[in-house]
Amino acid sequence: MKLILFGIQGAGKSTQGNLLSKQLHLPYLSTGHILRQIAKEKTKLGRYVKETINAGVLVPDDKMIPLVEQYLSRREYKNGYILDGFPRTIEQAKRFKNCIDKAIYLKINDKEALWRLLYRNDSEREDETLPAIKKRIDLFKKKTLPVVNYYDEKKKLIVVDASKSIEEVNEEILNSLGKKLVKNQILSIKNKGKAIIAIVGLPGVGKTAAANYFTKKRIPVISFGKIVNEYITKHRLVHNEENHKRIREMFRKEYGMAAFAILNLKKIKKLIKKNTVVIIDGMRSWEEYLYLKKQLKNIKVYILGLYADKDLRYQRISQRRDRNKLYGPDRDLNELLNLNMGPTFTFADFIVKNNFSEEEFYDKLEEVYREVYFSL
Repeated sequence: MKLILFGIQGAGKSTQGNLLSKQLHLPYLSTGHILRQIAKEKTKLGRYVKETINAGVLVPDDKMIPLVEQYLSRREYKNGYILDGFPRTIEQAKRFKNCIDKAIYLKINDKEALWRLLYRNDSEREDETLPAIKKRIDLFKKKTLPVVNYYDEKKKLIVVDASKSIEEVNEEILNSLGKKLVKNQILSIKNKGKAIIAIVGLPGVGKTAAANYFTKKRIPVISFGKIVNEYITKHRLVHNEENHKRIREMFRKEYGMAAFAILNLKKIKKLIKKNTVVIIDGMRSWEEYLYLKKQLKNIKVYILGLYADKDLRYQRISQRRDRNKLYGPDRDLNELLNLNMGPTFTFADFIVKNNFSEEEFYDKLEEVYREVYFSL
């Protein structure tokens, strides 16, 4: 299902967009989100968008339309989306090639919208001063309201009274789409698929940071390395490369190269039963990947490969509070060859480079998660 949200500033597009995204299992995005993501790309297109945004100039129609269409061609949007902020002009609407199912107009009077915006405005945002808000409302009426009428003529418009409560507006939208919310479940939505994202990478690439990021998003994470760490701590051994290698080999001698997938299988099954996506932190061997694919036939298993330059990896490890000497070429080669990580990393569905800021790293992880989640 492909939906468009229309409404003046303060109508509640963001609130309803995020609600519908969860309820209908559709990604919600705005034109601003699209432009910001494209601007991050190290491409000619990305540079153009970044320079245009930095200059404070609107992207012209002949550029904006292909930008949006190219972005929406990504895999995460194949099942549909909820779009806010586009099309804004009749020209954009007529030339937009995506076949929109419904255009939802959150109708609210100016006075109510202004009251909401000014009441919530506890900052000095330039776009939420009274003159700025009035200017944007006038621009909507002049440029975008004709687009609303355009979709009305196409028999695709849904008009909703946005002055009602969040719950009432949401219920009215769902009813207009032929959906019904019962005990927080949408009755006519098909069952979602399930997926595992297995993080792979050499020491120091940021596997723990990635796992922490997903944990903060309340996505369950299973650490394959936890078994080794707990064994060494329990038996009061020193956390060094020699002991870690010995314990890993001990488990693999007993269970084979798929040892840590075997030892964590029950936990994985329990979590995937209750969750849509489960993260595996520190999968290494190719055999572990094949074992999971075999045992979890109805679950999609994605490999997320993390990469960072060697010197940067070693620097990160040396600054750790614990196990800060567990790095070097010998450990790298052991993981790639003896633990058979080489094929696993090479076969990765996604590669994320973690050489720069934490914010950029997290943005890339979020893109991977969105692509997986909304492709199910």
